[in-house]
Amino acid sequence: MKTKLTKEEQEILDSYERGEWVPVKDFSKRRAELMSYARNTLRKDKRLNIRISERDLTELQKRAVGEGLPYQTYISSIIHKFVSGKLVEAKK
Repeated sequence: MKTKLTKEEQEILDSYERGEWVPVKDFSKRRAELMSYARNTLRKDKRLNIRISERDLTELQKRAVGEGLPYQTYISSIIHKFVSGKLVEAKK
């Protein structure tokens, strides 16, 4: 009996089979980093409303999934990294 996969599940399986998934080298360290980012960004005492393009939001949401974070937390962490001087530009 073959299991019927949803479109999203099939995309994940295809991605895995193409070798696009790589293990985290130091999982404990990476997890601690992400927990720290989440803690810092979850401590919220101000609200910010912005308008951005749908395309930018979609890309941010995709990257947030890749980091294992809710997209709003991910965006907040980007802002936090920027203001703390830890955000570095990707090499092209």
